[in-house]
Amino acid sequence: MGERDRSLPVTGRLVLPASELVVQTARSGGPGGQNVNKVETKVILRFSVRESATLGEQRRLLLLQRLASRLTKNGELVVHASRFRERARNEEDARERLAGILSEALRPVKARKHTRPTRASKRRRLDAKRRTGEKKRDRRNAGRGDDG
Repeated sequence: MGERDRSLPVTGRLVLPASELVVQTARSGGPGGQNVNKVETKVILRFSVRESATLGEQRRLLLLQRLASRLTKNGELVVHASRFRERARNEEDARERLAGILSEALRPVKARKHTRPTRASKRRRLDAKRRTGEKKRDRRNAGRGDDG
């Protein structure tokens, strides 16, 4: 269980200091022979959105809202990385994924540009409605057949 003195760049303006990142290690599952049973290569990276001093109030609220389903009850974002057999590569993978998650959540949402349906799309919709109505009318009439 160690903590490296490396900050994490998230966006052009946001860099998380290493003091706000908690790195834990655990034994990883999967292939790896005896190594899996002895060496802690899995990395668990935690970042507390709720208690971060680096985030401003606006960013904190935005992240708490957009990442609500991914956060723990304490407001922590937890990333597990065990893709590689070396701890250093897993830590780098976890850091990259954490930065990606945060930068994606902080990206402004593009406002939807309202468009009007084209004349052809209106015609297609009305033709489809007319065909459906005819199909249902034919079913009704087919049930009243004179062969009986």
